[in-house]
Amino acid sequence: MKPGQPGGEHGSGPITTWLSVPDGEVDRGECALVTAAQDFGHLVHSRPAAVVRPASLADISAAITFAAEHGLPVSARGAGHSPFGQEQAEGGIVLDMGSLPPVREVSGTEAVVDAGARWREVLDLTLPLGLTPPVLTDYLELTVGGTLVVGGIGGAAHHHGTQTDNVTELEVVTGTGEVRTCRPGDELFDAVRGGLGLCGVITRVKLRLVPAPPTARRWKLYYQSLEVFLADQRTVVRDGRFDYVEGQLILENGEWTHMLEAVTYSTASLADLRFDRMEVEDTSYFDFLNRMEEGEAALRAEGSWFHPHPWLNVFLPDEVVGPVVAGTLARTRREDLGGTGLVMLYPVRASALGTPLLHVPSGELVWLFSLLRTGKPADPVENARLTELNIQLYRRSKALGGTVYPSNALPMSPADWAEQFGPAWEALETARRLHDPRGVFGAGQGLRQQ
Repeated sequence: MKPGQPGGEHGSGPITTWLSVPDGEVDRGECALVTAAQDFGHLVHSRPAAVVRPASLADISAAITFAAEHGLPVSARGAGHSPFGQEQAEGGIVLDMGSLPPVREVSGTEAVVDAGARWREVLDLTLPLGLTPPVLTDYLELTVGGTLVVGGIGGAAHHHGTQTDNVTELEVVTGTGEVRTCRPGDELFDAVRGGLGLCGVITRVKLRLVPAPPTARRWKLYYQSLEVFLADQRTVVRDGRFDYVEGQLILENGEWTHMLEAVTYSTASLADLRFDRMEVEDTSYFDFLNRMEEGEAALRAEGSWFHPHPWLNVFLPDEVVGPVVAGTLARTRREDLGGTGLVMLYPVRASALGTPLLHVPSGELVWLFSLLRTGKPADPVENARLTELNIQLYRRSKALGGTVYPSNALPMSPADWAEQFGPAWEALETARRLHDPRGVFGAGQGLRQQ
């Protein structure tokens, strides 16, 4: 029988019955397909025809080449933490990047790791040597490759940019099945960092490292006034006194409290800040970075970790952040966040952001405004309502010069994506035609080229 003839097993369709890889595993079993049709968002369920667990670069290249020959979509799956099907491939092939053999090496002030490594595993490698990546996401169980395709932002970004700004080399398997090593100055390097996986699958990464501090002092500064909260955040990000800055907006008993989360690894003054009250704690550096572990365990135990997560992250210009946030909070009820939903808000110096495809508003400061909603299982009407709230905020923000951090429960058309990438869109499209001429990538973002 030849590829394309009727066949298949476990209802996977005719073509992938003949897919094989030299070293790894092709799984068409029900459990694998159902798992690959889900993610942390639990809003989109696109069932693939096969899951490939690669044991080598040759496996990834073979799967992509097969997909290109048969018109199938391909998606790389890391931790499965996407909110809206970004790692899914309807009727196609999902690459389970966690099955790649670990590559974990440190040389000088750089680390080389496999793209399927969790950031916690990177720290397990570097901290015993007194080193750390400069920027880490708040949740350490995300994979290196998974964050690099969107940017990788965190509380140290006002100093060091995103995680994509701290990469010095990438190994990539393109849509032609070619294995490429790319570095700064290579057009593929810039097309892959923050490029949504549209040009290739990241397989290995070389990361910049900096000295790791032994301890962290963490302040939680609380404000009743949004205006004062924003002013103090601007102050501490501009003068750089803290190593890490984030913020939360907390709804309690119908009233909003604003919390500035500030961390230093040495000393810092609070004398000129106008907070109403504060909390402080001293921890080890790793315990601070891994602070979500306890909360994750609690959410898993009570079940909401497994509920839908219609999350939205937008970047706002500094000149409109006050009215946009105030208006959004005035319209947001507790039920619009869900029982465990969060709202985050903090500024980043635009000059620290050097990834061409991470398009942010113009100006000295840009603000990440995140509504991390929790939906309801088995309630598609309510989850659709929360997604519609995301659409409304996205449109309001875009009209005022805002952009998105591209990991959202947000339907976006190709025209929306073209606006999102701004002047870099043409270069990205050129790179896609070169590196993915058969259009195997982009299904999860609605950008697959047919």
